[in-house]
Amino acid sequence: MDLFYTPPDRIDLPGGTLVVEDEEFFHMTRVLRKKAGERVRLTDGRGLSLLAEISDVGRRSLDATIIESERVEPCPTRITVALSLLKSTQRFDFFLEKATELGVGSIVPMITERTVSLPRAEKAQRKVERWKKVLVAGLRQTGRFHLPEICEPRPFTEVVRMKGFDLKLLPWEASRVSPGLRFSGKNVLFAIGGEGGFSESEVEAAGANGFFEISLGNSVLRAETAGMFAVAMVRFQLAATESREQWL
Repeated sequence: MDLFYTPPDRIDLPGGTLVVEDEEFFHMTRVLRKKAGERVRLTDGRGLSLLAEISDVGRRSLDATIIESERVEPCPTRITVALSLLKSTQRFDFFLEKATELGVGSIVPMITERTVSLPRAEKAQRKVERWKKVLVAGLRQTGRFHLPEICEPRPFTEVVRMKGFDLKLLPWEASRVSPGLRFSGKNVLFAIGGEGGFSESEVEAAGANGFFEISLGNSVLRAETAGMFAVAMVRFQLAATESREQWL
């Protein structure tokens, strides 16, 4: 059964009802031709799994009655990727979608010394809203129940001072350190540079703030590829020990 998304503020769990609007409404009713009386699976992106029956289809939204609800616990291993904004918005969007499919928990758009694309302050929130739509597409594709968090772009100097992580890792093309680490049950932060990578001063600043340099191999990867590689590396290591449900 296809999975759909509706924000938490559109769900009345005690009242047993929910509303679907905007792009999800269009996809359900115009693309998939869902009608009143049909049952659908939905999530709020915060671990809630809902089975609902469509009760009414309007011009811009639909109402549904909740039949079953279940709370899915998040994966005990949490991955955060801070990725430099890229000159190509399509490449950054591609990373967002694929990282969501791979199970990333949080994404921090980052501004480094060599970041080419610098967003204007007044456009930052609009970018976040557009990025969230990309994340929702990735969530629906994989049937996940936890939508990754994403924030407005932050400077590298702020990212390196972020707290609350068990591991803070800096993939860097000049590093020769193999990432022979255990990730299970840990809160992990990867910082990925953009076009041109990190400067020497940024690498030093990261080290001074608890980051460990690691190598992702001899080849120089594009930024979005390095970000996906990092998430996939963690997921691959956990594949033999974590159940499928823990990744949703």
